Amino acid sequence: MMGKDGAAIPSGDSAAEMDRDDIGSPTMRTAETLLRVLPMALCVVALVIMLKDSQTNEYGSLSYSDLGAFRYLVHASGVCAGYSLLSAVVAAVPRPSTMSRAWAFFLLDQLLTYIILAAGAISTEVVYLAYKGDASITWSQTCGSFGGFCRKATASIAITFIVTLCYAGLSLISSYRLFSKYDAPVAYTNKGIEVATFQA
Repeated sequence: MMGKDGAAIPSGDSAAEMDRDDIGSPTMRTAETLLRVLPMALCVVALVIMLKDSQTNEYGSLSYSDLGAFRYLVHASGVCAGYSLLSAVVAAVPRPSTMSRAWAFFLLDQLLTYIILAAGAISTEVVYLAYKGDASITWSQTCGSFGGFCRKATASIAITFIVTLCYAGLSLISSYRLFSKYDAPVAYTNKGIEVATFQA
């Protein structure tokens, strides 16, 4: 069909298909929602393990709060869990995709990926030093005396890296959705030169 201005008006089936493409198929929406819920659950597990990570013996007491890297991991896990829950709720709602929404998912997924990766990386360094020690800075092999503490910390860090992989996957999905569907907006200056603008 043709409209008054000569533009083609999609039929009912075509319009429904366009709406479905714009909103996203239920299967893809469900898969993305589950992929966003998974790191939330893992972050909570990693956070709880680290919060309960303390040990007292004849050599003294040691807790996660004594180490800045582990405190950062706890905070990063909490932030990621909250974002995962919020983004899962937003992703589960069937609404038309917009450029601003696509950019928000892309940027936040990237940001959270680096935050949780940093938490895992610096915590891994601390645990490595705790297991191996470092004679140059007189850092003893703490795990020889606090084995239970180190095992819990290692488990929490391992889960954190699984979360990092989940966020890396989400970052790929959000970047593909953004750059495959939207081109950089182009504005023309008074000299006729094309300039890319990134306004929603």
